[in-house]
Amino acid sequence: MNQRLLFTCGVDEAGRGPWAGPVTAAAVVLDPSAPIAGLTDSKALSEARRDALAPLIRERALAFFVAHASVEEIDTLNIREATFLAMSRAVEGVASQCALGMILIDGNALPKSLPCEARAIVKGDLTEPAISAASILAKTVRDALMQDLDASHPGYGFARHKGYGTAAHAEALTRLGPSPVHRTSFRPVRAAMLAG
Repeated sequence: MNQRLLFTCGVDEAGRGPWAGPVTAAAVVLDPSAPIAGLTDSKALSEARRDALAPLIRERALAFFVAHASVEEIDTLNIREATFLAMSRAVEGVASQCALGMILIDGNALPKSLPCEARAIVKGDLTEPAISAASILAKTVRDALMQDLDASHPGYGFARHKGYGTAAHAEALTRLGPSPVHRTSFRPVRAAMLAG
């Protein structure tokens, strides 16, 4: 295959740490002829800035795909393996759209069975625009999903804290007990189950 036809894909996740909701990963192939200004780690951007950049990424990227690993998969596999599963699904989605020659993944480890050469880059979301773009897509998609879960599971404050372990979340967990979208393999959730 002609090397010029192979693309580089950036991959990142959102939602490893929360007590509730899926872990989400995105894979993005950027178009060098359509650069996007302001790409960086999604955590370094305001919500408004992320929400402004996400549609630009979708519009200008050559390919992108967002995938999840469910709460059940997190509890069955563990969060690390579930994160790798979400990443593999995102890469698979992009690989069905274009031929990949290199995958750049934020972090210090790689999922197994990727379709081509891959590199793990610590803090890659700060240095590799494709990883930054993936970080922003994963975060905005997961945040929107947690807004939806807030409507279907009221009282926990998912729209505000997105499932992360805030004091308000801990209080709601103690008061209401875990919801079906809580990760029972996470210690604070397990403790709330035992207390209930």
